[in-house]
Amino acid sequence: MAEERQEGAATAPPSAQTGSTAVATIQGQAAGRALSWLRIREEIPLWLVWVLGAIPILGVIAAWWFVTAGAIPEDRIISPVILPGPLEVVRSFHALWFDRALTRNVLVSFTRVAAGFLVGVGIAFPLGLAMGAFTKVRAMFNPLAVFGAYLPIPALVPLTLSLFGTAEKQKVAFLGMAFLIYLLPLVVASVDGVDDVYLKTAYTLGANRWQVVTKVLLGISWQDIYQALRMGFGIGWSYIILVEMVDIGRGLGGIIIISQRRGPKEHIYLVLLVIVAIAFLTDRLWAWAGHRLFPYRKVET
Repeated sequence: MAEERQEGAATAPPSAQTGSTAVATIQGQAAGRALSWLRIREEIPLWLVWVLGAIPILGVIAAWWFVTAGAIPEDRIISPVILPGPLEVVRSFHALWFDRALTRNVLVSFTRVAAGFLVGVGIAFPLGLAMGAFTKVRAMFNPLAVFGAYLPIPALVPLTLSLFGTAEKQKVAFLGMAFLIYLLPLVVASVDGVDDVYLKTAYTLGANRWQVVTKVLLGISWQDIYQALRMGFGIGWSYIILVEMVDIGRGLGGIIIISQRRGPKEHIYLVLLVIVAIAFLTDRLWAWAGHRLFPYRKVET
């Protein structure tokens, strides 16, 4: 049978063979044009960056509107009890701002994030610098760092509740521990990334141990440490919601839980958008400061 198929293909009319070849050629050219649109690490204009970035956002909004379209709940694909429509969420902003004291709760959550961040940095920065500079210090604390890297952050919530209760101290302690676990390996990697040639040059010029640590290791790794702090502060907004949703009270997490239990559901999605906006604005502030602190190096934006 295989020989018959081969013979039939060999004896096929030239016109059929030519037509299939032409179709394959056209398909290959179309695929080539599609692939030529994608170039590895190409430079694109800013307007194209905005256009491409807006496409998935508009797609999500369109899908959101589609599944929530309908004058009555029975006409909708997803019930408004689960997912309100985009316009319904926007209209509820007035009630969130005035009735739920949005600005006051934002300030409470931001203060908690900042306090926990300072606690975490206060431990992770000197310890990470020492671990990156001195091998014996790294050998001493590396097992704890590895343990923390594999420790699920939500497991710290009941631990801190047992140690500190439900007061403000518990929230700051939880955030401080979470920031410490996240930042410590990044600080160590930043210091460890300094090339040995700088150390040898400093010793050749007569620098002592303290000068090598502060002027060479810390001086060269400062920009990488700054970027680690910048990323860590953004991660803190996911941590704050976790701890505030456990103990309902002031803060954005409390608004989410109360809205989930009592309504309106629109406030849940508004608070999520507010958190994203705050995290984005603070990240822009970190980037702005980075450009001025390290003008000699390119800061990621």
